[in-house]
Amino acid sequence: MLQTLAIAHYRSLHDLVVPMGRLNLVTGDNGSGKSSLYRALRLLAETAQGGVAAALAREGGLGSALWAGPSQIDARMLRGEVPVQGQTRSSSISLRLGFAADTFGYAIDLGLPLAGNSLFDLDPQIKCESLWAGPFLRSASALVERRNSVVRRRQGGHWQVVDEHLSVFDSLFTQVADPQRMPEVLALRESIRGWRFYDHFRSDQDAPARQAPLATRTPVLSHDGHDLAAAWQTIVEIGDPQALGRSLDDAFPGAEVRIEPHEGRLHLKFHQPGLLRPLAVAELSDGTLRYLLLIAALHTPRPPPLMVLNEPETSLHPDLLPALARLITAASARTQLWVVSHASRLIAALYESPDCHPIRLEKQMSRTTVAGQGLLDVPPWHWPRR
Repeated sequence: MLQTLAIAHYRSLHDLVVPMGRLNLVTGDNGSGKSSLYRALRLLAETAQGGVAAALAREGGLGSALWAGPSQIDARMLRGEVPVQGQTRSSSISLRLGFAADTFGYAIDLGLPLAGNSLFDLDPQIKCESLWAGPFLRSASALVERRNSVVRRRQGGHWQVVDEHLSVFDSLFTQVADPQRMPEVLALRESIRGWRFYDHFRSDQDAPARQAPLATRTPVLSHDGHDLAAAWQTIVEIGDPQALGRSLDDAFPGAEVRIEPHEGRLHLKFHQPGLLRPLAVAELSDGTLRYLLLIAALHTPRPPPLMVLNEPETSLHPDLLPALARLITAASARTQLWVVSHASRLIAALYESPDCHPIRLEKQMSRTTVAGQGLLDVPPWHWPRR
C-alpha cells in the first residue's frame, strides 16, 4: 500500500507531500488542484509503461506542465507584504514525482536537455531516478540510482554499474527491469503497471459500454467499459457473485443482471421489478449504465495495488450516492483506493468509513496545499540528488 505521494513543480503542485491511507478521498473547491494531483498520479503510472515523456507532450510539453510561480516562495509573499515576482533561477528546471510504500519507494526527476542542434530540445529528459527500500529515501536504503544515462545498483556494501548507455527519454523500468540483475526494478514496475484509473465512463448511445463484447474471460474491466458484459460474467463465475448481487440490490432493489450469449458475443440484460421484459444495455439510462460499470470495476476478481476513481458520481442521481459510498468502502478492503469527488453527499457518506483518509486541497497564492497540514504533519521525504 502506498504511504506517501510527493510532487514538486508540477502545475499548481509546487511542493506537495501527501500521506495516504487505504481509502483516500480527495476534495476541494474548483481550481484547488485535484485534477493536477490526479494527472500527477497518471504520470507516475506512465513511468512503468515507457510513456512519461509522451504523456507530458500531450499536456503541452514540460514548459506547460511546470509550476508557473516564483521558484522561491517566502513567508512575506504569503502574508502579502511583498509582491509575487520572478527571481534569478538558482537551480535547474525540474519536475519531480515520487511515492513510497511500506516495501519500496521511487522518485523521478525530469528536466530539459542541454541546448543542441536537435529539433526535439523541448522533450523532457530523465535526469535521475531512485529506487529504495522502506518509507523514505536515505543513503542506507537506496537500492538503485540512475543519473542521466548511467544506472547502478547496490551490491552488498558497494555500488555496481549496470548500464552506462540508457536512453535519457525512457525510464529505467523499460530498460533494465531484468529478473536476474534487477529484480527490485521488475517487481516495482509490475506493481505500478497494475494501477487502474477509471475516469468518466462514456454513456452516450455510441459509448463502448453499450456494445456487446466478445465472450472472453475479463477479470479486469477496461478503462472505457467496452467489456462490461464479459467482466460481469467473469465476476459471476470466478469472483464473488453474492457480493455482486448485494451491491446491485443496494442501488436498485429487486433488480437483476443476466448475461446472455449470442453468436460469440455477450449481451447484458437488466431486469427490474414491474417491467414485462428486461432492458438491453442500449436502453439503460446514463446513470444506471455508469453505476453498473462502477460495480463491475470495484468487484474485480483481480484487485489492483491501487485503483483511482475520478469523480465517480458523474451522471448519478444523488439518491445513488450513499450506495456508491458503501460499494467503494467495501472495495477498499481488497485494494487501496483514491477517490476524487465534488459530491457533498458522497463525501459525507465516505467520511463515515473508519478507513477514510480525507485529503482536502486548497490554494494559497496559486499554490496547492493540503488543508490543515502543518510542518509536523508532512511525512518524511527526501528527493534524490541529480
